[in-house]
Amino acid sequence: MTSPLVSIRGLEKRFDLSGGLLEQITFEKGRFRRRQEAVHAINGVDLDVQRGEALCVVGESGCGKSTVARTVMGLISPSAGEIHYDGQRIDNLEGKAALPYRRRMQMIFQNPYASLNPRMTIQQTLEEPIRFHFPTWSAAEVRDKVHEVMQSVGIDPDWGSRFGHEFSGGQRQRIAIARALAVDPEFIVADEPISALDVSIQAQVLNLLMDAQESRSLTYLFITHDLAVVEHFGTRVAVMYLGRVCELADTRTLFATPRHPYTQALLSAIPKLEDDRPNHIRLQGEVPTPVNLPSGCVFHGRCPYANERCRREVPKLIATDGGTRVACHAVEEGRL
Repeated sequence: MTSPLVSIRGLEKRFDLSGGLLEQITFEKGRFRRRQEAVHAINGVDLDVQRGEALCVVGESGCGKSTVARTVMGLISPSAGEIHYDGQRIDNLEGKAALPYRRRMQMIFQNPYASLNPRMTIQQTLEEPIRFHFPTWSAAEVRDKVHEVMQSVGIDPDWGSRFGHEFSGGQRQRIAIARALAVDPEFIVADEPISALDVSIQAQVLNLLMDAQESRSLTYLFITHDLAVVEHFGTRVAVMYLGRVCELADTRTLFATPRHPYTQALLSAIPKLEDDRPNHIRLQGEVPTPVNLPSGCVFHGRCPYANERCRREVPKLIATDGGTRVACHAVEEGRL
């Protein structure tokens, strides 16, 4: 296999909840103690994104998938671990050293209304990144590029004088996609780009992303909670639970033969029209808080196959038959 375009190793992200020094100090049992708390959003994520693929990251709300996306893009800094792009470590780059990678890596956000500047016309919004990354281009070249990307996403170039609030949700998301494509990137992180759209509009935007991938040889890191979208769009799927990757597989393999107990429960929840008596896997207990992570496997409190080893030891992501990688002691020991 060729070297991955994006490689993530041991990625961790913690958000401090302790506040200032005076807020951390408490008086307990006759002694002053310093109390420190943090949200453990990402806990040792290892992922490779191959050139030309669409790697989908799925999981329930709060599992850390959007935090992974923002950390990869450099919007937030990791607490530990490394991020490599095309063989070069990028998580420690700043200023001008990071500039070439900012052009090659672009992001599409979940809410297009919030991600578009309300004071700028669409023409100005699309011109800004082009002028920044290609300062030697003439005004005519910039204008031609803007018209080209607007036409490629199905937006009339004559609408460039309008503002973001004058468009529908689907049109605004097309404009956000055009902004990402304007600087000719290689890699796009899409953070739930269709979750706020109607179903009919979702299909149009998905087809637009797939056409752009084919015509521009793009690579996607696609964040979503919609498993139907994953089955239609994804090349591979990474399933996350409480900040960890619990299963990684080709899309067809994962939907046909899920191995991890959490993935099995997740897929069993997909409604099927032909199934009069759905056999949903009902998980027991509540999702643990990311402030106080459980020991061992983070899923052991809800897993019907958990044993003492699961409560004590964190499972590693191991390869199984068919190319699937699973972080589960039950699978490793043949109990599942």
